This record gives sequence, structure tokens and C-alpha cells, in this order.
Amino acid sequence: MSDQPARWTQATVHPDMWADPDDDPRDTGASPDGELATLLDFLSGYRMTLLMKCEGLDAEQLARRSVPPSTMSLLGLVRHLAEVERDWRGWITGGQPPRLYGERDADFHGAVAEQTVVDAAYADLEREQAATDAALAAHPDLGERLPKDGTSVRELMVHRIEEYARHCGHADLLRECVDGRVGQ
Repeated sequence: MSDQPARWTQATVHPDMWADPDDDPRDTGASPDGELATLLDFLSGYRMTLLMKCEGLDAEQLARRSVPPSTMSLLGLVRHLAEVERDWRGWITGGQPPRLYGERDADFHGAVAEQTVVDAAYADLEREQAATDAALAAHPDLGERLPKDGTSVRELMVHRIEEYARHCGHADLLRECVDGRVGQ
């Protein structure tokens, strides 16, 4: 008897998908026009993917560290991305906002199985994403250099997409370890 969960998906059309194409909120059927719209579309898709990977889990499952000795958990990823969004705002403004969760790696270490922590993490992520999006909206020129290290808006956008995409890969593995659910 194994304590590994059986692999499964809700998709009935393509067994390697998270959801059937008609039920997947990431597929709007519209193709973005222009570079900025394309970057924002990819960012939105990865943000949504992370949240989808967390859907339907309780606080214990979200906080479960599925790959010891790593401190990574789905809840930790949500907290980490809230922290990273805040840090990116510093790239835009040239300032360094205080850390959201305190010392380094507190985003993962503080991801404990309490519903109040889960609720706060989702609220933090939503707030920090909105604030970073608003700060970037004031800089529509992708070639503009931002105060922190002269990073271009384009580079920051690509970095944001990369960060979410990488962590969505982690979320794939973490979710599969929690309850066996698989899919892109």
C-alpha cells in the first residue's frame, strides 16, 4: 500500500489537461494585439494557472510541503509571489518597499495550515498584483528604463512572466503530490 495519491484529471477530452478546453478560463479565444497586450495576456494566464492549481484544497493541503526537505508549498508559492510583486514595484519606483512577511524566506516558513494565513495570502497576492499592475500602467513604453538598475519595462514584464511560469511548474508537482491531480 502506497501513500502516494493516484494521478487524475478533471479533463475528459485530453487527459494531459487540467480542465476541458470549454471549461478552461484561461482560454478566452481572443488573440492579443501588440507586444504589451501579449505580455499581459501571458502574465494573466500564469497568474490564473497558479490559482487553479490551489483551488479545492484546504489549509493543510495548501501548506503541505510535498517535497522534503524543501520548504516549498502551494501556500508558500502564493505568499512568495505576493512578496515578489511588492519587490517588483521597487524596480518601478526605485525604492525598496519593506518585506511583506519579514525576513528572507518567511513567505515559505510562515505558510502554515491555518485558514487565516490562507485568506491573508490570497488577499496579499491580489493587492500586490493590483498595485504593481497600476504602477506599471504608468509606463506603457516597453523600452523605458526604470529607476532600479535601468531595467526596461519589457525586461520586467518578461521577468514577471518567467517567475510565474517557473512557479506554476512547481505548483504542478506540488499539487500532484497533494492529491494526484495533474494537467497543464
